Amino acid sequence: MRHAPVPAVPFPGPVPRRCALLCGALVLVTSCGWGMGDGGAESGGRPGAPTGVTAEAGSATTVHVMWNAVDGVETYEVHRGGTLVEEVPASDRMVDVTRLRPSTAYAFTVRARDAGGRLGPHSREVRATTPAAVADDSAPTRPGSTRGRAAGSRAVQLTWSAATDDRAVVSYDVYQSDAKVHSVGGGQTAAVVTGLRAGTRYSFTVRARDAADNVSPSGATVRITTPGSDDGSATAPEALRAASHKADGAYYIDLTWVPPRTDGVVTEYRIHLDGRPATSLVYGGDAPRDRAEYSFYAGRRSGVTHRVRVRARLSDGTWGGFSDERKVTTGDGG
Repeated sequence: MRHAPVPAVPFPGPVPRRCALLCGALVLVTSCGWGMGDGGAESGGRPGAPTGVTAEAGSATTVHVMWNAVDGVETYEVHRGGTLVEEVPASDRMVDVTRLRPSTAYAFTVRARDAGGRLGPHSREVRATTPAAVADDSAPTRPGSTRGRAAGSRAVQLTWSAATDDRAVVSYDVYQSDAKVHSVGGGQTAAVVTGLRAGTRYSFTVRARDAADNVSPSGATVRITTPGSDDGSATAPEALRAASHKADGAYYIDLTWVPPRTDGVVTEYRIHLDGRPATSLVYGGDAPRDRAEYSFYAGRRSGVTHRVRVRARLSDGTWGGFSDERKVTTGDGG
């Protein structure tokens, strides 16, 4: 059943879900890369196996699992041994597997499922061992000296100085705005976040975590603008149509459009009316893929001409390009 869209103003913060681990001498591991997948389905039409799968203990009871995108999928399944433990939407390439045992070795694989329900093969198996549990009420100190720079038009490189803890720092969580996008081991103090857009401003923070899941305050915010430009055409909704109808003495504007073909499923749109934001439209878990529609109140006067356009919030938390603008006059067609 289709969830009814819910107006939501102001819109929520970004929820980017892509990054890659930077190990040792800044070697990029494409573990959550956008556009770094296997390139398509296998023979027989099934999705391919996810690549770049990594697992890193986040605390004594959690492991952070990441992988690359697979084209044309709807969900990912994360398996611990032979048990399905998480299902993740296509817009995400990471998950924290929780409720694990301390001091225990675990093996994980990931499978992709397409819109037709076809499952691809398991990825290669990756392993992680949770540290011992400790009685600890003290959070680590905040990471210091956080710095960043653009690494091309679609990635940024982050570094920070190590936090301290009365026991040990087990992991660092990387946030883009207020959304966690990555986790690295406690011995690492660098990461590369990928899958970004050219000419776009982003902000990042880092928090330290210990084995007892105590989390530090955020380190300093790093604000970086990726170089280049993006005209938005690749991320704009297409085939926008606008009409009006009358109901109970009032006029409504009826819109339909084709969702942009971007990475992941678009679940939020912003409607602009006469050059200004009018409302946000948020869908549930079954957001439209082929045709979206929305109707909203436009007043009680007939013969009023409005200009309408639509844009989508993308998986990296930024807003995509605007659709072509359409004009609609209240009273025309209804």
